[in-house]
Amino acid sequence: MKPILTLSEALELKKQYPTPFYIYDEKGIRENLREFLAAFSWNPGFREYFAVKANPNPIIIKILKEEGCGVDCSSYTELMLAEALGLRGDDIFFSSNDTPAADFVYARKLGARINLDDITHIDFLDSLAGLPEEVCCRYNPGDEFKINNKIMDNPGEAKYGFTYPQLVEGYKKLLARGVKKLGIHAFLASNCIEDDYYPTLSRTLFEVAVRLKREHGITLSVVNLSGGIGIPYRPEQKPVDIRYIGEQVRRAYNEILVPAGLGHITLCSELGRYITGPYGQLVTTAIHKKEIYKNYIGVDACAVNLMRPAMYRAYHHITVLGKEDRECDMVYDVVGSLCENNDKFAINRPLPKIDIGDILVIHDAGAHGYSMGYNYNGKLRCAEILKKADGTFQLIRRAETPEDYFATLDIHPDLFAKKQKLACSIE
Repeated sequence: MKPILTLSEALELKKQYPTPFYIYDEKGIRENLREFLAAFSWNPGFREYFAVKANPNPIIIKILKEEGCGVDCSSYTELMLAEALGLRGDDIFFSSNDTPAADFVYARKLGARINLDDITHIDFLDSLAGLPEEVCCRYNPGDEFKINNKIMDNPGEAKYGFTYPQLVEGYKKLLARGVKKLGIHAFLASNCIEDDYYPTLSRTLFEVAVRLKREHGITLSVVNLSGGIGIPYRPEQKPVDIRYIGEQVRRAYNEILVPAGLGHITLCSELGRYITGPYGQLVTTAIHKKEIYKNYIGVDACAVNLMRPAMYRAYHHITVLGKEDRECDMVYDVVGSLCENNDKFAINRPLPKIDIGDILVIHDAGAHGYSMGYNYNGKLRCAEILKKADGTFQLIRRAETPEDYFATLDIHPDLFAKKQKLACSIE
């Protein structure tokens, strides 16, 4: 695993942008996306709708838009971001759940492709803003989802989607109300680095499409494979073979859909992690050492900057810049400063000897990293920087300030006067 920037580049950036900060690799993102799109180019009209939830930075989304991506939105503000970037209509797939009325109304205003999560949402959307000509429905097959007899997830425990009987009922209702095109969507497992995930998922959805046509005369127009393709967070793991995946989905398409007269179906995807995950890293500085029952390295980042290790005990590889080739002969817990004991980026991690001031790079943070940030303990969210394709650096989001943190308290101007410190007490 290779850092996006060198030690000398990190030291130079720190002069202007103190750590912690995120760094993204434009060249890597573009090349990875092009390889993915090439793997599915056999399907005319195939399109990737990048999951905004994974990385909502507008500069990153603009790069993906330039490469032909649409966006997968799931909230009002994500729709606002899409509109601000000039994305409308077929550029947007709106996939949400427990959806507020205002979100549906806004999605209809933008002409977005809408993916419904529940059968009751048909009437809900119709009463709010009318039904569009195309509607997609999210399918939940229940039980366990397996690949080669290995249990990957348990859709039966998930809150998402229609049952098969509800799909049939829902599609009939949609057709009766004038909807012209129908689609199906499913997300059955997360972060799969098994090459057979998308092929297995596609076969499941293709077989449902054939069954709908044969048993109920319902013809689908689009199959949304959603996300779920993962990335290798650990150095010993192998990345997926996207060419193989694309070819196996093509075979399933030709074996199942084409003989059933459904060779017109268009495919799309809603990936996030696979597109940007490996091409974003959190850069942080060692600021303390602590030696008690274990050896701790305290860094200036914490779980508010990258929640995944604290929430999921997720592994993120760590590189100490300038010490890449040194022996990992020390064992550390790498921790942040939150008043929570789970605020740890690494536990019992073999690393080279770390000195105060060393710069650490936390890998594979380009998706579900900054976007999952929060402000616990009054911590402020960090800056984001893009390493452009020409090797130069661009600030694409400044770090938060105390003024940002207190901005929603502007209803108390007597306590939060401009450029004045927070009052010591509140009556």
